[in-house]
Amino acid sequence: MARESKAEDGYGNPAARASSYPVEEIAAAWERERPGTPVSSIGIVTPIWQLAKLLGDERRRVLAHAGVDPATLDLLSVLRRGGAPYTLTTRELSRRSLVTAGAISQRVARAEREGLVTRRPGEGRPRTVLVALTPAGHALIETTVDQVLRREAELIDGLTPEQQEQLAGLLKSLLQDTQRRLGDDRIGQVGAE
Repeated sequence: MARESKAEDGYGNPAARASSYPVEEIAAAWERERPGTPVSSIGIVTPIWQLAKLLGDERRRVLAHAGVDPATLDLLSVLRRGGAPYTLTTRELSRRSLVTAGAISQRVARAEREGLVTRRPGEGRPRTVLVALTPAGHALIETTVDQVLRREAELIDGLTPEQQEQLAGLLKSLLQDTQRRLGDDRIGQVGAE
C-alpha cells in the first residue's frame, strides 16, 4: 500500500494549505508560534491593506483607460467639487488635497500643459495664484468621475445598502480614532508618503 506523500514547505515542515481567505491562518500561525502575541488586529488591518491595494490598482486601471493619472484626477476633482466658477487658490487646493504646496504646483503645471486648468495671479494679494478648470478639464472630470465611481460602486455591490452604511460608519470611526491616536489627520493616496 502506497503512503500518501505530504507537501513540504522546503524546510521539512508540512506546507500550509492555500486558503481563499488566509487572514485567520495568519493569526493562528502567530498564536501558535508566539503565544501571547496580540493578533486581533490581523483580521481588520490585513483585509484593509489588501482592499486598499486592490481598489487602488483598479482605480489606476480605470484612470489609465480614461487617460488620466490619479494626481490630475485629484486636482480636477477638488476644483469641480468646489462649485462654480471652479476656481481655487493654490493654497486652498493644497489644503483640500492634503498635499504639499510643491506637489500642487507640479500638478497644476502638468494640468495646465494639458489644457485642463488655467492659472492667473490673484487680485490684491501678492503671490496668490488662482487655478480654474477649463472647459476641457470640466468635461474630463465629468466623464472620469462617473467611470471611477461607477466601477467602485460595482465592486462594493456585494454588500447590501445596510451593510455598506454600517461598514462606512465603522471605517469612519476607525479612521478618526487612528488619526487621533497618531496625532495625524492627513489623508492621502494609498502608498503615498
